[in-house]
Amino acid sequence: MNFTRWSARLPRTQRRTAARADRAARRPQPAAAGGGSGSVPAARGERSDPSDRGEPPPGAAAPALEDGLPAAVPTLDGLSVHDVLGQVPALVAVVYGPDHRIAYVNDSYTAIFGARTPGASARQALPELQELGLLPLMDQVLRSGRPRTVKSRRVSRTRAGAAPGAETAAGSGAASPASAGGRVRHGYYTFTCSPIEMAAPPPAPAPAVAPAPAVTPAAASSAPNSTSGSAPDSAPDSAPEAEAHTGTHTEAHAEAHVEAHAETVADAAAPVAAPGTGPARSMPGPRAEQPRLRGVLVFGADVTDQVEAAERLRASERLQRQAAVTLQRSLLPQELEQPDDLRVAATYQPGGTDAAVGGDWYDVITLGAGRTALVIGDVMGRGVRAAAVMGQLRTAVRAYARLDLPPHEVLQLLDGLAAEIDPSQIATCVYAVHDPNENRLVYASAGHLPILVRDPDGTVSRAAEPTGPPLGTGGWLHASASLPFGPGSSAVLYTDGLVERRDKDIYEGVAALERVFAGATGTPQVMCDRLIRALGITAEHDDDVAVLVLQHPARTGHDAELFHNAALDLLGGVEAAPRARAFASGVLASWRFPMELRDLGVLAASELVANSLQHGVPPMRLRLRRTDRRLIIEVTDGDEHLPRRRRAEPADEAGRGISIVATIASSWGSRRTPGGGKAVWCEFALPAG
Repeated sequence: MNFTRWSARLPRTQRRTAARADRAARRPQPAAAGGGSGSVPAARGERSDPSDRGEPPPGAAAPALEDGLPAAVPTLDGLSVHDVLGQVPALVAVVYGPDHRIAYVNDSYTAIFGARTPGASARQALPELQELGLLPLMDQVLRSGRPRTVKSRRVSRTRAGAAPGAETAAGSGAASPASAGGRVRHGYYTFTCSPIEMAAPPPAPAPAVAPAPAVTPAAASSAPNSTSGSAPDSAPDSAPEAEAHTGTHTEAHAEAHVEAHAETVADAAAPVAAPGTGPARSMPGPRAEQPRLRGVLVFGADVTDQVEAAERLRASERLQRQAAVTLQRSLLPQELEQPDDLRVAATYQPGGTDAAVGGDWYDVITLGAGRTALVIGDVMGRGVRAAAVMGQLRTAVRAYARLDLPPHEVLQLLDGLAAEIDPSQIATCVYAVHDPNENRLVYASAGHLPILVRDPDGTVSRAAEPTGPPLGTGGWLHASASLPFGPGSSAVLYTDGLVERRDKDIYEGVAALERVFAGATGTPQVMCDRLIRALGITAEHDDDVAVLVLQHPARTGHDAELFHNAALDLLGGVEAAPRARAFASGVLASWRFPMELRDLGVLAASELVANSLQHGVPPMRLRLRRTDRRLIIEVTDGDEHLPRRRRAEPADEAGRGISIVATIASSWGSRRTPGGGKAVWCEFALPAG
């Protein structure tokens, strides 16, 4: 705060002309310029004769300008500390010496903490400074000579019988604001402790309390052990005047304190003599240099409004974040579907309290016939809007997955939908499909990070680069690719929050994930947790993280007996249907199914084969598969036309095969196969136990 800047606008700022004349008389005057050479300006800290600057001589009235303003610029020499700091709402205290004895406290300080006796030690008389943690800070200021600041300290304030909004004193001599019996409320202050030097008090005969020194700015500076000028200060009058201590300094001390504080804040270096308690008086003869004391000026600025506004803002942000997290979690799957042939687990962790929730999501979708779709994505954005877009994309993925389309076609549909939802936001996504009959992961990537697959021997391989741009860009074609994924393999799908760091390339994070993934063991959930911990993801992480781990277990012993495959190639002709029925009956009997389930399985296989013989083309194949939970019957052929269920009229001789299958089976469906052609399937749930 620069008081000098405000001096022209404050009352009682006319410089004392007598004191100015006294100071000017004691300083050497610069030599007058001779000849045509220019004069050398006075160095900082020196004062030239008032007449050289067009100032009136001592005792003369200041000449008026045309607009009626005085020619001399007013300063703070005639202004007391009480006039300035005694009226401001800031808390001000001045202490001196290693014990931090009280030299001055202003009215605002007294109103909150009560009156204080000058000369008393701060540790006993200013306990509030100890509670605020300022005493160690003041020790540092005395040692280093540099200001120190602490922010937003909580201070108790009392309102005793005052009008609403008014702050009142806690009572004379009260050590606690609650002593006045008023209602205690709290404010927040930022305290700055600045080093100062002040004039030592004149010797007095054995006072009961150490007298407070006169505060002068002559040596105030923010640099350690430095003075603010080279010229010696004026000594006070030889006959010291009596001073009455009433919680503030006398006018002489207060006046010098204002100039000390102003020059400390402004880092001024010009020396100014300490004024007396009355009009300035000059003394004949030489004057001895006045002793100095080192002290600390404590300045407390009220920041309650700022702190409360910041707290309201943080509370609002917390509510918004909680709403976004709630929305995000409600849109994620509450419980993952567990396929027969895979073990799957996922983890989602929102960003830390200072980070907005993002649009990360994952999903596991069973497609039927033992096939499983696995999805992970990330909406490029934060907050409720990103979570809402994520929810719409996740819902759309589940709908498109039911069509049993190839991965790249699913992403193509999502790309158009993302552009319609919000053209300003894009998303990355990986959509992969696992087929236990092929032991491969067929996937398509829309600008997402690569899938990592670990083989049974521990080797980790990385999927190729993304097969298409992010969703929402529009106008691009995606493509599908595949990775081997046989029994004993594991894979991890993840979002960038797991591997991206501000100070590293993202693919360094992917390489670190590869190393961790190579040694991770245990169930999918255990692996998720280990990956999160190993990559340093904590509750304060600055981004959302989603991780999806899947394992294709290698089954042995009793578990292997629960998973079987059997297939028959059909060449067509009239003998194809009887061969299919005989094959199905024998296989189901060998798997020791109950008679009722065997009969239903044989009927379903017969109808599917008959439908393929009538509407499809070779090559045809009948496949039976059992898991620990279901029986799957599937027929493939070379025709891409997908069957649909329709209502057959009583007179129709065909069209009832799919309806029969849909009636007796738990579920059925069809899809196009990658090499051209189609597959029609149905499932039967196995009895428990």
